[in-house]
Amino acid sequence: MSYESLLAQIPMFEHLAQEDLTHLSGLLQQRRYSKNEVIFHQGDVGTALFMVRRGEVAIRLSSSEGKEVILALLGRGDAFGELALLDGEPRSTDAVARDETHLLSLHQEDFRRFLSERPQVAMGLLAVLSRMVRRVTQLVHDSAFLDARARLARVLLDLARTQGQPASEGGIVIPKLTQAELANLCGVTRESANKWLRFYNREGLLTYENGQITIVDPERLRRDVD
Repeated sequence: MSYESLLAQIPMFEHLAQEDLTHLSGLLQQRRYSKNEVIFHQGDVGTALFMVRRGEVAIRLSSSEGKEVILALLGRGDAFGELALLDGEPRSTDAVARDETHLLSLHQEDFRRFLSERPQVAMGLLAVLSRMVRRVTQLVHDSAFLDARARLARVLLDLARTQGQPASEGGIVIPKLTQAELANLCGVTRESANKWLRFYNREGLLTYENGQITIVDPERLRRDVD
């Protein structure tokens, strides 16, 4: 797939004319990261906007005690790193490649120049930032009002909606996650995540084999959140 086709799938750039997509693609640089390689750390100076061409990126917060919370898992067609380019502040999160990952980067000066010349991109960026705020608000809500079981259900449903693929035997397959990663996404302990995974497996709502989760009955799972 060409850079232009990939850019057209990214919300910020999906309304651009073909000539603008072609121009933008000429500003991009390819970057490759190995599994578990850090793309940037919280506190780093932001110098580029990134777009996922292949692979998967975890956006996370880390504490000085080594605790982690995964805020989002990003896949092909997702962009990240916009905030530091807009406000000039240090990176607010870590970004880590979950497997071999190919990114496209857009340098700060090129990004700002492109943005100033095309107001429709600015509107798309506002929509992206609004979704980011809503996601953080949802995380705060879930932490305050949902128990571990409901948090797990919410995360699984969100992954199914954003990155799920139809399973050959029916249901929805979500990206492979370790139990530690899933627990971090939910903001619960690994033991708690494992407990409720086993529960949902026994109830026939999902299957879990070798780290691969398939949601068999999303409607029943949704009742634990609504």
